[in-house]
Amino acid sequence: MTLAPMTPLAAMPSPSTAVWQLGPVPIRAYALCIILGIVVACVVTEYRLRRRGVAPGAVLDIAVWAVPAGIIGARIYHVITSPEKYFGAGGEPIKALYIWEGGLGIWGAVAGGAVGAWLAARQLGIPLTVVADALAPGLPLAQAVGRLGNWFNNELYGGRTTLPWGLEVHVMDPDNPGHALRDDAGNPVLQPGLYHPTFLYEALWNVGVAALVLFLDRKLRLGRGRAFALYVMGYTAGRFWIELMRTDEANLILGVRLNVWTAALVFLGALAYFIRVRGPREYLVPVGEPAPVTGPAGDVSQVDLSAREAAARPAAPEGYRVVTEEQFEAYRKTGELPPEPAADDEAARAEHDDDAATGRTDDDAATAERTDGDAPDAGTDPERTDAERTNAGRADGGRPADRDS
Repeated sequence: MTLAPMTPLAAMPSPSTAVWQLGPVPIRAYALCIILGIVVACVVTEYRLRRRGVAPGAVLDIAVWAVPAGIIGARIYHVITSPEKYFGAGGEPIKALYIWEGGLGIWGAVAGGAVGAWLAARQLGIPLTVVADALAPGLPLAQAVGRLGNWFNNELYGGRTTLPWGLEVHVMDPDNPGHALRDDAGNPVLQPGLYHPTFLYEALWNVGVAALVLFLDRKLRLGRGRAFALYVMGYTAGRFWIELMRTDEANLILGVRLNVWTAALVFLGALAYFIRVRGPREYLVPVGEPAPVTGPAGDVSQVDLSAREAAARPAAPEGYRVVTEEQFEAYRKTGELPPEPAADDEAARAEHDDDAATGRTDDDAATAERTDGDAPDAGTDPERTDAERTNAGRADGGRPADRDS
């Protein structure tokens, strides 16, 4: 009696081609997935920014800075954490610039993108926390789309499995990047067995993180960057266990992959921020909103209609200021900007925020003021008689003080 081999009944195929030639120009599936992910993130962020009061199109101004900075940061992180590929024995330093060959670290992408977004937000007058919270659900969706590029590249898979969604992995041709190695019959060569599709696990996890952020943000009305911190916690929690499943080469610290340590540390940092920072959701109203521009008077035939239409479009405001949700809703209904807070009110609010951060109460502040060495006000000292208080307000031995002095 012979036993039939334990062959999986189902498997997930992998593409055998990840690069297509359009004349002399190579079209890479990985790059297309990254671009599509950026588009998804921009669409979601644009919608959420508008609902917080930002003028249409601001996300494009932010992306112009954030996307290149994110790519640079992603590459820098990859090179720093895998230096032997470029600066070790047999390494080629010039290939550190070959982004099209792969090698982008999400940690560096987020850090670099944050720097770029901060620069853009400063120019637009938008608080960075507003941009971060608007981006929070769009970024994991972009990462989910980008992970499909790993499927085309036959990379970032886990250990062997017999699960029905086990992944078939091709042996890629080192002499023809982006294409599977083929046998004498012209068929693509497969790695033996099936493997965990860890890139797919991460993509599905990221979709779940986006849904979690949207749900809790709507329920708790998160503000001051807490929605972004929630995304970071959700993403790193998933990346922690998914990273442990991966079998591709990686640098180790104490026998554990470097990205596992990174995920744990970033999670703790985001958790501390989420717990420590408090405050309502931020809404924005424009500062220096331009008045509508009218076209020139005169003969209609002499008027440049295209110029008139362009001039009639509302330009972006000079900047924004943060208001409460009630003030923002009133502004949307009436079009009237809420009054700007007085300088004393802003100082009091800032002092209140500082006291809240340090746990200091108003009574503590009053006590500290009385112990600074200043004598109590003569007119309000409860230990003095009415006559003493009256004489204290006089000058030159009892003459009423000059009101103009």
